[in-house]
Amino acid sequence: MKVSRSALAIAAVVVAAGGFGIATANAATPACSVNYKVTSQWTGGFGADVTVTNLGDPVTAWTLTWTLASGQGITQAWNAGVSVAGSAVTATNASYNGAVGTGASASFGFNGTWTTSNPVPSSFTFNGTTCTGAAATTSPQSPSPTPCTGPSTPPATPTPTPTATAAAPVKVWMAGDSTMMNASTCPIGWGSQFAPYFNSNVTVQNSAVGGRSIQTWLYEGNVTTTKNAAGECTLSSTAYSSRWTAMLDASTGFKTGDYLVIQFGINDGDTACPRHVGTARFKELLGVMASAAKARGVKPIFVTPVAAITCSGSTAVGNRGFVTETKDAATANGVPVIDLHTRSVALYNTLKLCPNNSDYTTGAVGAFFCNDHTHFEAYGAQQIAALIATALREQNIPLAAYLK
Repeated sequence: MKVSRSALAIAAVVVAAGGFGIATANAATPACSVNYKVTSQWTGGFGADVTVTNLGDPVTAWTLTWTLASGQGITQAWNAGVSVAGSAVTATNASYNGAVGTGASASFGFNGTWTTSNPVPSSFTFNGTTCTGAAATTSPQSPSPTPCTGPSTPPATPTPTPTATAAAPVKVWMAGDSTMMNASTCPIGWGSQFAPYFNSNVTVQNSAVGGRSIQTWLYEGNVTTTKNAAGECTLSSTAYSSRWTAMLDASTGFKTGDYLVIQFGINDGDTACPRHVGTARFKELLGVMASAAKARGVKPIFVTPVAAITCSGSTAVGNRGFVTETKDAATANGVPVIDLHTRSVALYNTLKLCPNNSDYTTGAVGAFFCNDHTHFEAYGAQQIAALIATALREQNIPLAAYLK
């Protein structure tokens, strides 16, 4: 039986850091705060997020160190280079999050192991200086950090370093299936974990619904169980679903500058109606949604279906259809596409989720997935959302300007 998340020893610690440079007369003494959060824990393993907030002068590179407790180890990290020598951990910035301005933060995450206990670190050093201070101070002599126990803002999930704040508020509309939908318990879609990656100028409106193909999402209740001569499910009416109608509403729906993120292709492969969608129809309906969004000044983004965890020995392998069709529709409609299918398979291999014995209730697989090979626990949903945030930045999709 899977251990309830509420029963886990989930913990967080905030450590204030002072002075990580050489102070001169009347110069600001750098300072920082560190937030270390255990995001999930299972027998023998755990996942953690770490955020360092710069409270002093801007830096162009950083190194964060701490000491592991007896029995703890680190197996994998993201958004930072992390090495372990004995019990000493050294985390250095990635190529994209080394510059941290005053008041800005850089975040990274890792998976680790533990034996008898899994305590949070008692202290950190930032760029070589023990974390003992608060906000920057001025002094004509050597820096004298001021103790601080005040809270810092914890991150929801590991993200790249903040970018410049975008000027105009926008809404990110989302359409998809259960792997994207909002939920508080398993299955938890990655769309429910998406908002924390953005600054306050972004509102996420997640309209993903479990069990839907692109056609049943668009034409809820009007897709019959009968196929036509072309092998497609027939429609009893071409009236759109209330969720798509709401997006198209001129008063309360899409506004110029908004974004529409679309991910389908998991349920569409069903051989039976009403969920069945053929490849040509799938691409046609993606085009319908893209065209409607563009006509209202909205920027669509296509996402290939996220992979389930399927192992071939010790290697996770792809298992979804409609990946090529999503890419083809993106090209045909001039829409950016994020290949979440490929990125998710790569993540599963990085996390070494294979091989497994099809037991999705324990270990790293149990922390990531529900009691199946498809849907996510909160931790897994956070990691999938992180893949999307990273792709926005790497592919220079304009929505990346709103990332923290």
